[in-house]
Amino acid sequence: MHFKEKLILAVDFDGTIVEDAYPSIGKPQLFAFETLKRLQNDGHRLILWTYRDGKRLEEAVAFCKENGVEFYAVNKSFPEEQYSKDKSPKIHADFFIDDRNIGGFIGWGKAYQILTNEIPNIEKPKSKKGFFGLFNR
Repeated sequence: MHFKEKLILAVDFDGTIVEDAYPSIGKPQLFAFETLKRLQNDGHRLILWTYRDGKRLEEAVAFCKENGVEFYAVNKSFPEEQYSKDKSPKIHADFFIDDRNIGGFIGWGKAYQILTNEIPNIEKPKSKKGFFGLFNR
């Protein structure tokens, strides 16, 4: 384990844990459940963060449980959290693992390497001043 602190990881279901076949459940992505179990064994807290709700959400949670992964919380920051119309539905997590990232899903092997700092010399983006710094490459 390379982190001093344990991470809170929000993980999408469709297109990330399983191939996107919504409203059905797709085939598991390569190494998805192995990686999620390893992250849990490393002490990280996993939150299922998905568009699914109702029966479809229950099916996804059950599918993950059948494959050895139980989440700390589902679509909320912690199990006891209650939503109200006055509260944002945004959850707290250190990282969000999702196929809708810019560039798409990077795969579970690379995600694990990044989360455990096993990839040496990862360059952090150089900060540019102001909005137009984005175009000065």
